[in-house]
Amino acid sequence: MLTLITLLMGKVSRSQILVVLGLGILAVVGGGIVFGVVEHVSIWTGLYWSVTTATTVGYGDVVPHNGAGRIVAVAVMLTAIPLLGATFALFAAAATATRLNRFLHMEHHLPPGRYVVLLGMHPTIPLVSQQLKDAGYLVVVAADVESSALPSHVHHVPGAPTDEQTVRATRPQDAEAVLLIAPDDGEMLVSAVVLRHVAPDVPAVAVAQSTKVANALADLGIERTISTEALLGHTLAKSLEAPHAADVLLRLIDGDGYRMEEIPVTAEQVGSTLRSVRSSVGGLLLGVIHDGRVTLGIREDPILREGDHLVRVAAE
Repeated sequence: MLTLITLLMGKVSRSQILVVLGLGILAVVGGGIVFGVVEHVSIWTGLYWSVTTATTVGYGDVVPHNGAGRIVAVAVMLTAIPLLGATFALFAAAATATRLNRFLHMEHHLPPGRYVVLLGMHPTIPLVSQQLKDAGYLVVVAADVESSALPSHVHHVPGAPTDEQTVRATRPQDAEAVLLIAPDDGEMLVSAVVLRHVAPDVPAVAVAQSTKVANALADLGIERTISTEALLGHTLAKSLEAPHAADVLLRLIDGDGYRMEEIPVTAEQVGSTLRSVRSSVGGLLLGVIHDGRVTLGIREDPILREGDHLVRVAAE
């Protein structure tokens, strides 16, 4: 059935509906003008007659009285009525097919197993989705775009990420995590509110342009927010001090053969300093996360506490 609906939608486009509607209007207007001429009535009377005829109302107060008028009437009835009827039928079919297509796509085509939801359309989606795929995740993208605009390996849920029905269709409560990646901060904030209404507990990451919006997203319950403004600014500043700083950062987050991960501090490590556990943890130990804040352990040597997480780069 989904295939049939897709075929229908492929044949019914907005331009086709407009063409049929335009032909119908042309038949009504042209028929009314010609009727007025051959029946020797005003153009407005002819248009009035043509509209009542094309809409099948037919009051009967204006009727053809000669052969030419009857020929015009037959022509209007055989053209305007079918064209206007076809316009409304095509419009209703397109609307119904769109709703059914979206509903069936949402209900039956979400991937089984582990998946990550991306809310919004952004130029980085091809790269992000490929990275997630390489990490073993299936990717669901909710965006108001054509499926052809997305990578073939993602599962597309059509619709605006600010729409509650669209967000519900991605079943975010069953996802491993949700990434809010809208093109502007306004859409990002609305999507965050909708997401937290639909799935209050799902882990979420948001990419905002400004630091202020990133802070607002944190207040909305989005645990992890990234400000592209702050990230780019600090990276550029560090590149002035160390020309290869950006390359080092990119290698840390996009290295082949190893991954960055957060591991919980064990009971044996509680009370120890970060420096003292570096050799036992293995890999490259970057720092410790305590109450959502990251300490690199360069200027200070923090004491590990229960609930902390270590950030390390490890081989796969």
